Amino acid sequence: MKIALLGYGKMGKVIERIATGRGHEVIIRADADTIHQLTTHELAQADVAIEFSAPHAAVANMQRCFEAGVPVVTGTTGWLNQLAVVETACRTANGALFYSSNFSLGVNLFFRLNKYLAALMQPHTGYRADVEEIHHIHKLDAPSGTALTLVNGLQAHFTRQPETQTYMHHGPETPGADELPVVSVRTDEVLGTHTIRYTSAVDRISITHEAFNREGFALGAVVAAEWLPGRKGIFGMDDLLGNEVLPPA
Repeated sequence: MKIALLGYGKMGKVIERIATGRGHEVIIRADADTIHQLTTHELAQADVAIEFSAPHAAVANMQRCFEAGVPVVTGTTGWLNQLAVVETACRTANGALFYSSNFSLGVNLFFRLNKYLAALMQPHTGYRADVEEIHHIHKLDAPSGTALTLVNGLQAHFTRQPETQTYMHHGPETPGADELPVVSVRTDEVLGTHTIRYTSAVDRISITHEAFNREGFALGAVVAAEWLPGRKGIFGMDDLLGNEVLPPA
């Protein structure tokens, strides 16, 4: 399989190593300085594009892939406010898009555990939920895309905190009684730690996912790239992994 890498930072280099180790060929390596030089004809030589760039560049990169008839897997976060635009462009071009806030298998299992726990906690009125995410100082978006996915899953089943109060770790804001606090911390070179907590007057229940390296994210993106060619439409990790285990009624 011939792969175009759109975004050739730390993650792009790990993706390249894993992809070539699985027998694939990376024919395009485009970073912020070279992506604008890439022609549609050059991009069309790829079987699939893997896009890990930056929030301000992701939408244009995906549109360029649709124009070239190349299915695209994107792990860039921070662009979902333009999701409708991207989905329209994909469908208009009869293209294929695979996007996820996180490609790690462990994180996607954590997404399911989060929904399950939220449903278990729903009847217990003494608990309040909060979300914390910690990332390296280079991460541009806050909260992280993974945190926002966790928030959506939690609020779908723990309906007593339907609104989200987002604030930085050292910010002065205090969340309202009916709001879900989402704390974003940026420190050192942390690759990603996400925690969901339920706190009452007498105890606390928490679940945490901690990433040790970029390997899990990169492998998931390559597996998605192997799965996507030949398909048309918009897909995510649930399509790749199969039906979710539903939380209790």
